[in-house]
Amino acid sequence: MRAVHWIGSIVLTGMIQGVLGAQGTPGYTPASAARERAAEQAAIARPDAAKASAHSKAMSDGPHVSGTPGQARTRDYVIAQMKAMGLETEVRTYDVWMPHLLEARVWRVSPLPVELNLKEGPVAGDASSAAYPETPPINGYGGAGDVTGDVVYVNYGLIEDYLTLDSLGVSVRGKIVMARYGRSFRGIKAREAEKHGAAALLIYSDPQDDGFVRGDVYPEGPMRPPQGIQRGSVMNGDGDPSTPGYASRPGAARIPLAQMDVPHIPVIPIGYANAAELMQGVRGAAIPAGWQGGMSFRYHVGPGPVRARVKTATDTATKAFKAIWDTFGIIRGTEFPDEMVIIGSHRDAWGPGAADNVSGTVSVLEAARAVSEQMKAGWKPRRTILFATWDAEEWGLIGSTEYVEDDSLRLMKGAVAYFNQDVAAQGAAFGGGGSPSLRQLLRDVATTVPAPDGSGQSVYDKWRAATRVADGQEPTMGDPGGGSDFAGFYNHLGIPIAEWGFGGGGGVYHSLYDTYEWMEKFGDPGFKYHATAARIAAGMVMRAANADILPYDYVEYARTMRGYVPALTKAAAAMRMPLSTVGLTEAIDRMERAAQSYASARDAALLRGVDNAALRRGNAALLQVERAMTRPQGLRTRPWFRNLIYAADENNGYANMVFPSVNEAIRVGSAEIAQQEIADLASRFDAATSAILAARAALQP
Repeated sequence: MRAVHWIGSIVLTGMIQGVLGAQGTPGYTPASAARERAAEQAAIARPDAAKASAHSKAMSDGPHVSGTPGQARTRDYVIAQMKAMGLETEVRTYDVWMPHLLEARVWRVSPLPVELNLKEGPVAGDASSAAYPETPPINGYGGAGDVTGDVVYVNYGLIEDYLTLDSLGVSVRGKIVMARYGRSFRGIKAREAEKHGAAALLIYSDPQDDGFVRGDVYPEGPMRPPQGIQRGSVMNGDGDPSTPGYASRPGAARIPLAQMDVPHIPVIPIGYANAAELMQGVRGAAIPAGWQGGMSFRYHVGPGPVRARVKTATDTATKAFKAIWDTFGIIRGTEFPDEMVIIGSHRDAWGPGAADNVSGTVSVLEAARAVSEQMKAGWKPRRTILFATWDAEEWGLIGSTEYVEDDSLRLMKGAVAYFNQDVAAQGAAFGGGGSPSLRQLLRDVATTVPAPDGSGQSVYDKWRAATRVADGQEPTMGDPGGGSDFAGFYNHLGIPIAEWGFGGGGGVYHSLYDTYEWMEKFGDPGFKYHATAARIAAGMVMRAANADILPYDYVEYARTMRGYVPALTKAAAAMRMPLSTVGLTEAIDRMERAAQSYASARDAALLRGVDNAALRRGNAALLQVERAMTRPQGLRTRPWFRNLIYAADENNGYANMVFPSVNEAIRVGSAEIAQQEIADLASRFDAATSAILAARAALQP
């Protein structure tokens, strides 16, 4: 009977979707859909390129590193803007362990001793680069010390690069290692350098990766000039390292430095001009294939004969703790105020930060203005909307993580979705991603937003054309592995997330040159893409906040999950590991059938009408679907990561890992643990299926 019922549901779903096709708004009754579409169209017309430009210029007017007065200025700016819109506002303060750099110096000791000039300095045509005080060459959470040693080139500083060095008989113990940026999170580079006994790490930006090999350098072009530095954190965890797993509130217990997951060796970022001063004279072993970069000499591994000295000092002993500030603009829901739709961006930057991440904050501000003005025109959200800006993202997603840990019970109960805006505009190429359950929502909203190029097409139309997808297929969307402020919401708590933005070529990431002038000339002349990101943001928050039934798509979710299973079998086979994925596949199949059945019940309920009590029950059940894919004890390797669907690869930091509990067991060659993890994962899918069926039951007569 169950199979017959599901087949009937599929047919009925197709019939009802034909009826709903005219209004095409999943989660809405035909009447409410018409009202919502009209309100959304009015709101998405409001974000303004001139206002976006003004916000960008104001917020990128100087460096605003977390824990400095410059960052307090951005806090005050955002709160003033939110208040001017008529929004309720809140500022949350957390005291986090965040030592700042006091001194960073590098010398070539021999041959031809010289101290390197680590400053980036001004460039012609960019007044900001001359006017602003320069942020020191920070690799946040790098250790303090004064060390001297032979120079060794370690390519990208990946695990496999050190294995190659071992095969060449090259040790980095006691050496100054040079790693180029790229192919992994910089914290992995620091971890591996320290693990292999290096005395210090210098991370440089190779011209092959984002310098003159890629295009003209700033100010003639958008790429990184020879003196350009990529700053950034080298901590591999999320949140305040002194309060792992709980919020940094007053009186919170703090673990000692020796137990914190931070590097203990000096780490300094340098530009490729300075890298050449150290690497050009290195000899020793010949480089392996693929290790040659873009500088105009032949690279060698070393060690020596070049020797270097690296010295760093921090305020760890005197002022290790800094105040950080998260801000919120709040619109209270009229019917379901405990259910929350959250959109956020981080405010902190390593320099002026026009792209990273003033652009994301501009999107949030203009979306907030659009929605607040629509409220003045009579629109009211059924759910609460939070327009958030986070502090200290650049140091390790700290502001958002502290908030998630602080408000975890409220978020677990009522958070509908988190929408992330990180580098929302620095080019014309649209991209998006997030939880598979929200991908159709993003695609649908993108169809309603005009492309900013004046073509008359929608953002969605341009996206399809640019990615050249075949008829009947959709543009590829990214998975939420980690690396931005959605991590606390998704990886830790299982709250569905989505993100989007407009990208393009550039080499000023985390440098002094990420300025308003760079953005105006190369990133987004006219600031039309900033405004367009905000139009999408306004549509997304309004659609999720006002839906009768939460607009998740668990058919797409299940089908996406099924597509990942063959890779598990392939990975196990590569390790010559016997592994059965039958139970997992069957659990995903059960989820898809339940999702199809639920979609039928949902659409039927929307056509006939459903009371608020049933809506509350149905939506409450839907909120538990992706929560069910989390495990309270987390991954075996990283307990904070509770979500068993996606996580950042612990050996890369940027790369996404699907089904991480299983794949990590395969990686270490444990067939027994891998099979246990598959069984556990299958049980999570069945728990999610139960929540979907509970939602269906709530909506049926």
